[in-house]
This record gives sequence, C-alpha cells and structure tokens, in this order.
Amino acid sequence: MPTRPATGGQARGDRTRASIIDETVRCVVEEGFHAASANHIAERAGVTWGVIQYHFGDRDGLLAAVVDAGFQHLKTSVAGIDLPAGDVRRRVGALVDAAWDAISTPTSQASFEILIGTRSDRDPKFAQALDDMARELERLAARLTEGREPRPAVGRLLWATLRGLVLAQIWIPEPLDLTVEREVLVDLLTLYIDG
Repeated sequence: MPTRPATGGQARGDRTRASIIDETVRCVVEEGFHAASANHIAERAGVTWGVIQYHFGDRDGLLAAVVDAGFQHLKTSVAGIDLPAGDVRRRVGALVDAAWDAISTPTSQASFEILIGTRSDRDPKFAQALDDMARELERLAARLTEGREPRPAVGRLLWATLRGLVLAQIWIPEPLDLTVEREVLVDLLTLYIDG
C-alpha cells in the first residue's frame, strides 16, 4: 500500500480514506460485490480513480482495506465482550447477542461478500484472520463452560452459525429478522453445555 507523507493534510487524507472505505461497503451491501468496480466506487465516493490509487494502490488494495476494517471491528468488538454472571442460558444469550452485533454490521457483511467474491485469489492473511476470529470465539465460549466439561464445539458452532446468518442476509434481498434463529442457537448451545 502506498504511504502518505506525514503532513498537516494527514487528517483530511484519513477522512478521505475512511469515506472511500465506507462508500465501498455501501456499494457492496447495496449492489453486490461484482458492482464494486473501481470506477463505480470512485463515482459513488465523489473522488477520482487517482485518489483511490493514492490511498489504496488499486481495487484489490481497496477491497483488502475493507476486509481489514471488517476484521478489526470484529476483533475489537469480540475482545470487548463481557459475559455476565448468572445461569448458563443468560451467559450464552449475552455472548450470542454481542457476537451477532459485531458480525452483522454492514462492514462485516461487505467483508464476507468480498471474501466470497475473491476466493480464488485471496490473500492468505484473510484465512488467518478468519481462523483468529474462530479461536477468539472459542476462547469466549470456553468461559461459558468453566467448572464443567470443556465443550470446544460451542465456539465453532457459534462462529459457523453467525457466519451463515450473515450470508443469508447477503443473499436474500429483503431485510431478515433473525431473532428466532438466534434464540434457537442460544437454546441449543445451552442444552449442549448443560448436557
């Protein structure tokens, strides 16, 4: 990625960069990955292709920046989850809700769609980031089973299910209310942990 000189224009450059990433997210979420051409994103963001090149190098660099932003948000959000005291169901519900809030953002949704669209030529660091997220959710899920038999499948099932729900939102054009699905996930995980 190109580096910018540290000048007084740094703050403006950072705002421009963030604005382009935000517009790319909106483009992918609203129109789909394949509509997110460099020229279309530049047009939507109100900048020239040269501005995108300056900040990201090329379209792949821009898409990588979106995925990185999604992972950073997810990582920060998941790391900040504080499980409440109380019964297992309450704790599982808090974990599912907090993880869902982190993973269902437009940036995360766009990141997943970009990862699907670039599967054949994906940077290996993205696979590592996905593995890191799975391990973080496994670590959090392990806290649910403290004092009980360890259940490592809890974190993996949570990660797989929430990714699946995000993918459902991507592929189904109308907004989905996934409240019932998340409640069923809480019930299943609670039964599994208590079992």
